[in-house]
Amino acid sequence: MKTKGAILWGIDEPWSVEEIELGDPRAGEVQIQLETAGMCHSDHHMVTGATPMPSFPAMGGHEGAGVITELGPGTPPDLAVGDHVVLSFIPACGRCPACVSGNMALCDLGMGLLSGQSISDGSYRIQARGKDVIPMCLLGTFSPYMTVHYSSVVKIDPEIPFEVACLVGCGVPTGFGSATHVADVMPGDTAAIVGIGGVGMSALQGAVLSGAQKVVAIDPNPWKLEQAKKFGATHTYASMAEAIMPLMEATEGRMADKVILTMGEMQGEYIEEGLILTAKAGTLVVTSMGRMDAADVKMNNFLLCMLQKTVKGCIFGGGNARQDIPRLLSMYKAGQLNLDDMVTRSYSLEDVNQGYKDMLDGKNIRGIIKYTDADR
Repeated sequence: MKTKGAILWGIDEPWSVEEIELGDPRAGEVQIQLETAGMCHSDHHMVTGATPMPSFPAMGGHEGAGVITELGPGTPPDLAVGDHVVLSFIPACGRCPACVSGNMALCDLGMGLLSGQSISDGSYRIQARGKDVIPMCLLGTFSPYMTVHYSSVVKIDPEIPFEVACLVGCGVPTGFGSATHVADVMPGDTAAIVGIGGVGMSALQGAVLSGAQKVVAIDPNPWKLEQAKKFGATHTYASMAEAIMPLMEATEGRMADKVILTMGEMQGEYIEEGLILTAKAGTLVVTSMGRMDAADVKMNNFLLCMLQKTVKGCIFGGGNARQDIPRLLSMYKAGQLNLDDMVTRSYSLEDVNQGYKDMLDGKNIRGIIKYTDADR
């Protein structure tokens, strides 16, 4: 079928909304009419080259929610036309060593996420200007339709609004799980979240719901710090350096039990700054993505060793999409998780470049694309 998509033709170029050719579902695949797509910072890493693509063109988008319109042969019987679904940016086969050991966020299928080649048969499902297109994370939600393998599809409660459902494909479980799964925030802890975007605000909510006594939000944007207070932050600071002395006073010198780095782009020097805020025997969680070719990290090894601190990496919040996505949405439905206020602005597909400008200008916690008939 022919539809539209936001295509990237090279590093530092704008997104180009143009006609694409989308393939029909093959074995194990479904076709989905998307209603919304989240605008995550990770897609901007494609633009800057921080996440290197093997070739161009590429299509953005790895957060999305919509309705199944067609099933290919061999899809699981629990999926049907008309089901409301969320796309998980990491597929889960359920059979590889990572999946069977409980680490579904590290499924072996993830090795092909930037290849553009479908899980079912290694071919491409999208073409633009007669060329094969690499969809972000084998999804490409910056289009009102997509053909995708069932291992990336999670069925959801049809009462959940699409506007918030799309957020749980990446940003919300990544942030929330950073606090609950990876950092393991406990009641009474002091937790510090550095970088208050969609992922950071989700980590903040995870820390609050885990019973943290002090929840510290750190971000240079005053508006985001005000928003953080609405979501439960007890202390706010403009930088990690600014937070050192007040945090020391607030904790009687102990500092933060858990520190979670969720800024838009990781730099090597942030690790040392985060460790300064981390308590003895505390945990620093690195959720932020940096450039794939960046290898320099600044860290005081003596203090790391002598104060027995822990540094942990984090992908998808260390969680399980098939369990965490429905669970987070059930918490939203019960009024425990605030997703509505995380959606700052909605955009048409044609306005995708403006949406990313607003993100970089610090105007959004999370922007989303809402699809209409004009996009299809």
